[in-house]
Amino acid sequence: MEWIFEQGRPIYTQIVEQIRINIANGTYEPGQQLPSVRDLAMEAAVNPNTMQRAFSELERDGLIYTVRTSGRFVTEEEGKLDILQKKLGQEFIEDLFEKLQKLGMSKKEIMDAIEESAKEMK
Repeated sequence: MEWIFEQGRPIYTQIVEQIRINIANGTYEPGQQLPSVRDLAMEAAVNPNTMQRAFSELERDGLIYTVRTSGRFVTEEEGKLDILQKKLGQEFIEDLFEKLQKLGMSKKEIMDAIEESAKEMK
């Protein structure tokens, strides 16, 4: 996985966001063991403490869990995964609307553009 970090935002929050997306889109499947903190930290070129902080937040959110001596795993709770996917989808939609409104588009113009794009995607 390629890790790209934006300036001006805490790296651990960006790691959390990227792992959440990878859980939601199935890159990390339910029940799958995640790479170790050390391995992911090396891959992302970050301090292991930064990766540990991200993992701790994901664990608090119930998206991953730890099995002592075995590592960390993606939750298998479908309800949590459904909520995650819906929440991320809503965030992406809000971001899209915000950006298009900054371009001067009205909500109706945005909805029309979305409908048109959806027709073309079929």
